[in-house]
Amino acid sequence: MELCTILRPECTTCATPGSKKKVLELISDLVAAQYPTLSSQEIFESLVAREKMGSTGIGNGIAIPHGRLADIDQPIAILIKCEEPIAFDAIDKQPVDILFALLVPADQCQQHLSTLSCMAEKLSDKQILKQLRKTHDETVLYQVITG
Repeated sequence: MELCTILRPECTTCATPGSKKKVLELISDLVAAQYPTLSSQEIFESLVAREKMGSTGIGNGIAIPHGRLADIDQPIAILIKCEEPIAFDAIDKQPVDILFALLVPADQCQQHLSTLSCMAEKLSDKQILKQLRKTHDETVLYQVITG
């Protein structure tokens, strides 16, 4: 799957959210701004519900928060580079500075797992991570992750 089919440049940003809750709110607001039929509260609740099952901080400064929404028919991705790393309850107890969030249709479980796996693999590439962490430009951030 081509990442550019689910990640819009407008959903790629550099930010200083400050906390796990604030970054989940930022994700929700970014998506709601691009998809007006979706409620930022509904998105936030979906992400929080998943985090309650266990942190999506996968280690090495990376988190992949995700959730399911009944009102969408295509996955939606969001990429955030935190200018200051945030505590995220990651499995390695390290703060997180790269977040790739994914919202998927409630009835597409297999695609959800496949997309998460693909993203985790991409983010395990040391060269990609180095480029993501080095840039402060959202256009470059988008180009690196979709390239």
